[in-house]
Amino acid sequence: MKTKVAIGILIVLAVVAALAGVKTLQIKTLVASGKAFVQPPESVSSVVVHEEKWPVTLTAIGSVTAVQGVTVNPELPGIVCDIAFESGQVVGKGDVLVRLDTSLEAAQLRALEAQEELARINVVRERTLRSQKMVSQSELDTAEATLKQNQANADAVRTTIEKKTIRAPFAGRLGLRMVNLGQYLDTGKPIVSLQSLNPVYADFTLPQQELAQLKTGMRVSITTDSYAGRRFEGKLTAITPDLDQSTRSVGLQATLDNPDQLLRPGMFCRVEVFLPEDQQVLVIPSTAVLSAPFGDSVYVIESRPATNGAPAGLVVRQQFVRTGRTHGDFLTVETGLKAGERIVSAGIFKLRNGMSVTENNDVAPKHDMTPRPPDT
Repeated sequence: MKTKVAIGILIVLAVVAALAGVKTLQIKTLVASGKAFVQPPESVSSVVVHEEKWPVTLTAIGSVTAVQGVTVNPELPGIVCDIAFESGQVVGKGDVLVRLDTSLEAAQLRALEAQEELARINVVRERTLRSQKMVSQSELDTAEATLKQNQANADAVRTTIEKKTIRAPFAGRLGLRMVNLGQYLDTGKPIVSLQSLNPVYADFTLPQQELAQLKTGMRVSITTDSYAGRRFEGKLTAITPDLDQSTRSVGLQATLDNPDQLLRPGMFCRVEVFLPEDQQVLVIPSTAVLSAPFGDSVYVIESRPATNGAPAGLVVRQQFVRTGRTHGDFLTVETGLKAGERIVSAGIFKLRNGMSVTENNDVAPKHDMTPRPPDT
């Protein structure tokens, strides 16, 4: 009985040893295969770092304002009896907008005109009598003063009637009508907004450090989110003589032609002031930059000689850079790269330092200084 048990134990141990040997052989084979495995190179697009001359600009955020813009309101109170405009209408200087009821003033004017006419007749009579020495000079003076007083009274009523006819103070485009027929308007009650839209101003500020570079007449360009890809050109026309004491910034104003009236007062805009001299800069596509909390970097493509049985090829080296200004799909590099170096322009998110790559620029994205995507 003991012999049979011993034989069984030996058989089990032999089976376990055989299985362990097989498993050990399999593991050694896998380890050897892992060491022999070579990561296939990643396909990337590439560009060459090159130099360009870019205009030197100062950028700011501003807003569009009208050269002339008011909210039209009455100087005198009254009841609206006629509205002579439509919302959004273009009007000329002096065009009638609203008429207030002047029936009471018209009646007063007729009475005053009658008194004025009587006073004029009295003056003619007194002058004739005075020439004949039949009245004193004081009587003539009194008659002439009465005439002038009546004329002034009539002119005051005429002015009141004129002021109750509200006209456009300048040519421009009207906003939304804020009054109705038959409504009583008090003094200062808004009637409609009137804005002159050609030309327009762009108001913005720059830090005081830039003041020495600024002169009136400099070229200014603005862009807005309302018209993607379109630039509006103008000139710097005003620099405030004083600075804001809280921000230490200088106020600036540019004047821009707006013949199509696309720019509207209150519109947000991005402003660029162009300085006279261009600057030599290193330029790369913005898609070549990998942004991270610890800094921006690019992947430089370098040649790798054949070593340890590995064939020659291309590898990438991660290089940290400091970027500068942007223009369209491109940006400038201030430190970290040299002209002539080849870098990865697309596919950077799948790379790591020292990885093998192959170049394929057949499907490389197109880069443009003035990109206009088709779906914008």
